[in-house]
Amino acid sequence: MKLNTFTDYSLRVLIFLALKEDELSTVSEIAYKYEISQNHLVKVVHNLVQLGFVTSKKGRGGGLLLAKKPSLISIGKLVKQLEEGTFVVECFNEENGSCKINPACKLKGALAKAKRSFYQVLDEYTLDDITTNGRTLKEMLSI
Repeated sequence: MKLNTFTDYSLRVLIFLALKEDELSTVSEIAYKYEISQNHLVKVVHNLVQLGFVTSKKGRGGGLLLAKKPSLISIGKLVKQLEEGTFVVECFNEENGSCKINPACKLKGALAKAKRSFYQVLDEYTLDDITTNGRTLKEMLSI
């Protein structure tokens, strides 16, 4: 299974904010540290605020913080929310799928089972779990 770039960047933002703990961060700082597009990251952060994972303080001296403790942020829940509406393969799209063998294909069942397993594993992890090597991550990002 391949996660879309939006999900990848969302996870990176949350990791960054977890590493910064209670210190405010900006979109431009995160974009610079990860060497990714600030314009794309603005959309990612806006979505994370809408979903309740990040809080944004506006104005001079403002910035971003995690909305919850890292131990309360489920990686599985986040990825499910961000990947909702994406399909492993075309036949999972009931409205627009056009695979000729869809009614008889056994691959669809196997892929559905694999997708469930993928999310079950991610449900076992929180943001806290994936940042236990915080010192190393901070060094790599020069935080």
